[in-house]
Amino acid sequence: QVQLVESGGGLVQAGGSLRLSCAASGRTFNSYVMGWFRQAPGKEREFVAALSRSGGNTVYADSVKGRFTISRDNAKNTVYLQMNSLKPEDTAVYYCAAEKSPLIMKIPGPYDYWGQGTQVTVSS
Repeated sequence: QVQLVESGGGLVQAGGSLRLSCAASGRTFNSYVMGWFRQAPGKEREFVAALSRSGGNTVYADSVKGRFTISRDNAKNTVYLQMNSLKPEDTAVYYCAAEKSPLIMKIPGPYDYWGQGTQVTVSS
């Protein structure tokens, strides 16, 4: 069992930056692929970014490529999402998720554990 707790969300103006953190419980954090998803009101949950167990491989949604960076610190059991050049359309609840499979997946179904989410609001 893995428990995930996100933090770092908030209100920011367009063009600004935020860094989200996701702290995981347990001693097997480095055995999980970690991902970030987001869900805006009235929309389905969508993939944002994910990275491999070692952090060596990363995958991004086209909508955030070049603006967001995902990283992890396995010693601290934490995954991060650095978000730069934020746009109003980035407004959503952001969730981190952990996947037992070594494959980096861009859909929410394969992920086994989820955090409670953190709100990100970007004003224009």
